[in-house]
Amino acid sequence: MQMKKSELQMKKTELLTELQEEYRQWEALLARISPQRMEQPGVAGYWSVKDIVAHLTGWRKRTVARLQAAQRGEPDAPPPWPAHLQTDDEINAWIYEANRDRPLGEVLDESRQVFQQLLAAIDSLPEDFLSNPASKYSWYAGHFPSAYDFFAHFHEEHEPDMRAWLARAEDQDI
Repeated sequence: MQMKKSELQMKKTELLTELQEEYRQWEALLARISPQRMEQPGVAGYWSVKDIVAHLTGWRKRTVARLQAAQRGEPDAPPPWPAHLQTDDEINAWIYEANRDRPLGEVLDESRQVFQQLLAAIDSLPEDFLSNPASKYSWYAGHFPSAYDFFAHFHEEHEPDMRAWLARAEDQDI
């Protein structure tokens, strides 16, 4: 069943609103962490909050590139990491190495910029993507995206670690 243009626009508007709320909650979580603590290792393995932010941004860049390719009518975009990297572990290691010596402010600014690019890319998506993304974009899961889809990895993999680490840090008044 195809959605009408007005229904698609409403769904897109809802998605953008939900994404902005998810991002507001993300920023609220980050606001609870001092800049000095953002660089302390041990949040998730040896990763710091800064490392997690860079990791999420690295993967979000790929999503943005794919959505921008969809805007242009292209089936996919090359990843932002070297093409020879295939596994998530290889990609994650590359993202970590590419970002570990960058200043915290730069990593946070890039995260915010990439999120704004995500919103702009979604806002500009062609109707065929919104009505049936899997028909033309094999990389897409095949359903109209939800805000949760864009934040699922954070919620499932990193948020529990960050919140547990933050609770321990607050208990110890670090």
